[in-house]
Amino acid sequence: MLIICGVFGAMILSGFNKTEKEETTHKKKIKSSLFGFDLNQFHFDDYPINSNMFLSDVLVYEGIPFKKIVQIENNSKDIFSTRNFKAGKQFTLVRPDECSSPVCMIYEPDDFSYVQYFFNDRGTIQQVEKSQEVCVETVSGVIEGSLWDAMTSRGLSPALIDKMEDALSSSVDFYHTQKGDKFYLIYEDLYVEGEKVGVGNVIGARYENERGNHFAVYYENDRYQGHYDLEGRPTKNAFLRAPVKYSRISSRFSYSRFHPIKKRRIPHLGTDYAAPKGTPIYSVADGVVEKASYARNNGKYVKIRHDNTYQTQYLHMNGFAKGIKRGTYVKQGQIIGYVGQTGLATGPHVCFRFWKNGKQINHLRENFPPADPLPQDEMSDYFTQRDITVDLLNEIPEPVNMKRSQAAFLAE
Repeated sequence: MLIICGVFGAMILSGFNKTEKEETTHKKKIKSSLFGFDLNQFHFDDYPINSNMFLSDVLVYEGIPFKKIVQIENNSKDIFSTRNFKAGKQFTLVRPDECSSPVCMIYEPDDFSYVQYFFNDRGTIQQVEKSQEVCVETVSGVIEGSLWDAMTSRGLSPALIDKMEDALSSSVDFYHTQKGDKFYLIYEDLYVEGEKVGVGNVIGARYENERGNHFAVYYENDRYQGHYDLEGRPTKNAFLRAPVKYSRISSRFSYSRFHPIKKRRIPHLGTDYAAPKGTPIYSVADGVVEKASYARNNGKYVKIRHDNTYQTQYLHMNGFAKGIKRGTYVKQGQIIGYVGQTGLATGPHVCFRFWKNGKQINHLRENFPPADPLPQDEMSDYFTQRDITVDLLNEIPEPVNMKRSQAAFLAE
């Protein structure tokens, strides 16, 4: 069940003021049921899942016949297999009373659903979607140090920062934000059973810097979905600027770089992005994996062909993402591996290499072709959505300088 919380919700003002809705709307309600079972008629026991645990051992101990356990395991394959239970999470056994054998087992694979495994004659299994609310919020901010500080100081999540950067990626260089830059956002907060579980779409974004105002408007129908600029062009470039987020360039493309291990000058035909071990590495564009392999110098690496012109390669990985192998089709922004230090590397980083027509180039100097705009028969509907969103973005109050507002607050 999905509930929309208002039309563009209440407003979150910059500074210290939280919305009244934030304090009152999502107060926890007294529950009368849990996972569809009456709390007054059933007893619930939670079991933490350990890495060396065998589910069958627990269920046999709880009085479930082994034949029934096998039936449940077989029936679960097409819904949510019991083999996919993850260590660190938990499952719940539901009993008519404290002393009875369980009649059902519950597992929550994510924040938005749970799976019921009934120990009845048929071994019935069903996945249930939780009741959800989508509340639309607004926020504004001004850059004093970094974009990260400006947004987290307002209680905004890293996930929302990612989504704002994605929405404006073709017009704003977030690697070079300046003091005084401003942002304005309309976005969705997701709630499940009264508790915030994440963020949804960025409905609208406006970023103001020395080059003017940059807009991104979310538009969706049966054929199109994504962010577009004021003229209906996709705001996401055909290629991402970098394969990792929140990183720094530790070594640039060069035809004569002093190698820190080989101790001599040799060409470095890639760009190194330093990041902590385990940081996700993203495919910079749609494409097909040509190699996911290991080499003595490159370590674990992935090479992707994007079209007849462009290829990319990602070196020194700690490991590959699930399903990444030769022939796998990947989407732009899909995780393909994780930052490591395999091969010839002095520290954790990804060496990002870029080919154009079979020749390695410096991707930071490449002017990539723009994505195709919306077709003419979509423009009327898009402009209607655009005008509504832009008007709402322009109505968001100017951001408060957090440092000044805190100083003023302390001085009172």
